[in-house]
Amino acid sequence: MPPTSLRNVAIVAHVDHGKTTLVDALLKAAGTFRENEAVAERVLDSGDQERERGITILAKAASITWEGVRINLVDTPGHADFGGEVERALTMVDGVLLLVDAAEGPLPQTRYVLSKALAIGLPAVVVLNKVDRGDARPAEVLDEVYQLFMDLDADDHHIEFPVISAVAREGRSVVGLGMPGEDADLRPLLQTLIDTVPPPAGDPDAPLQAIVTNLDASDYLGRLAVGRVINGRLRKGDQVALCGEDDELVRRRLSQLLGVEGVSRVEVEERAAGDLFVLAGFPEVEIGDTLADAADPQPLPRLTVDEPVMRMTFGVNTSPLAGKEGKYLTSRHLRERLEREVLGNVSIRLAETDSPDIIEVAARGELQLAVLIESMRREGYELQVSRPEVLEREIDGRRHEPLEHAVIDVPDDFVGTVTQAVAPRKGRVSDLRPGDAGRTIITIEAPSRGLLGFRSLLLTATRGTALMHQHHEGWIPWVGELPTRSGGAMIADRSGTSTGYALDNLQQRGEMFIGPGETVYEGMIIGESARGDEMQVNVTREKQKTNIRTHASDDAIKLTPPRQLTLESCIEWIADDELVEVTPSNLRLRKRVLREQDRRRLGRS
Repeated sequence: MPPTSLRNVAIVAHVDHGKTTLVDALLKAAGTFRENEAVAERVLDSGDQERERGITILAKAASITWEGVRINLVDTPGHADFGGEVERALTMVDGVLLLVDAAEGPLPQTRYVLSKALAIGLPAVVVLNKVDRGDARPAEVLDEVYQLFMDLDADDHHIEFPVISAVAREGRSVVGLGMPGEDADLRPLLQTLIDTVPPPAGDPDAPLQAIVTNLDASDYLGRLAVGRVINGRLRKGDQVALCGEDDELVRRRLSQLLGVEGVSRVEVEERAAGDLFVLAGFPEVEIGDTLADAADPQPLPRLTVDEPVMRMTFGVNTSPLAGKEGKYLTSRHLRERLEREVLGNVSIRLAETDSPDIIEVAARGELQLAVLIESMRREGYELQVSRPEVLEREIDGRRHEPLEHAVIDVPDDFVGTVTQAVAPRKGRVSDLRPGDAGRTIITIEAPSRGLLGFRSLLLTATRGTALMHQHHEGWIPWVGELPTRSGGAMIADRSGTSTGYALDNLQQRGEMFIGPGETVYEGMIIGESARGDEMQVNVTREKQKTNIRTHASDDAIKLTPPRQLTLESCIEWIADDELVEVTPSNLRLRKRVLREQDRRRLGRS
């Protein structure tokens, strides 16, 4: 296929604005699936966590053919924590389809991904999605999009973007502002993409240069390199050179070459300049490497992504219950798994610590770390992780820390609650405007440390009705000490099995994290006390059996259901001297030092 009959497009948007749903509709509109083929919703969100969380975590590619033009679609994550995926995906495309919810308008991640696209000069097609919503305000949202482009110092030719109104869920679109008719389809959108996004600029007759932007693995083919041909042609059976990070050269014959067709990978003989590829045969390949002409290898500039802003430690599980639930338990298992993660995720960094059993992991944010931990526990790993802490930076001789920009959507009744919660965390309200009926949108700027655990506090304070989106905004001078959680930890003082009798007495002094009949050990945190002090409690205590009957009420124990802990709430809640024990079956909170005497001795020293 000549380059003029090819388009590479990235679909970028904020979380839940309909990117993956639009990809589904485009695949169906182009006849990718058979009429009788069963197709899952959000077909590109193939990972378990992607489906459960309703977000895209990994950038993935699909391909459609429409009126003789092949369009490679790259679906990108909509959360700032996975910005590394966004940056790599943008190196594979020549234009972006910017999807904006016609009611919510551009939100933080819209700004983030658009700024990355404009920085490398990619043209945009703006699609106002969900124009059929009762609270849709397409004209106002379009004005906000224009304002966003101007805020990002876009050139004039970038601001003159085409606008499409769409209902992605039903596969309908129309050029300009308006409501697509009942008989409308996605032809206007497809034609606009072909007219706006330029064909690849590479020369298919030049010496080979192809950039590796992602890695994958196959049980049959081993490590797979995913990327884009910049110049020349990749041919199956040809001798090619792999240019590594330290000017290392590996020459090898290309044994397996795949292309994207629909949502599947198929064997192909050749991939020309501008096209996307998947190839096998280079077990040493890493992200950012160049595949070049074997006779005259010319490496391309390596990929660069934003640096991590948060870190935490991953260690071998050392609790008394270690080894009873997991399959991979040792530091060797842990290290190999994390090193494998780094190969495919350039926005994660590993660092050594004083202990060979503990590894420091740095990433973009809490969600990215939580997704990694959740993936590991589902694969059968046991580990213990610390509270996240921010990475500091010295600028002009002063200590600086990361700054977060957050947009909070809350009911009007809770605006005061949110602003009061932000103040002690050194946050500043920069904007306050009405949102949907009965709701207000609050924009704040706060140090990343201040927003650790803030999401859980926000959901509790607003009875689960608040929505919060945040992204890294830059660096600010160190703001000093920040408040921590209000309640202290209830700590089990002995091993055993929790009883309803003990919990009935303890629940009057705080909130429980466990129910009756659960195995506990000394140093395990079983609840949060109403006071700020730590409490040593006996959660295994049983009622003494005597032959004297007391009140009838003694027989009726009424236990409040324990707080349901999620991985995110666990790592937000713990203090610096506490850990989260993660196993395939359970999440437990514990002290770093389990015995009370040892903790006291350390405190005195």
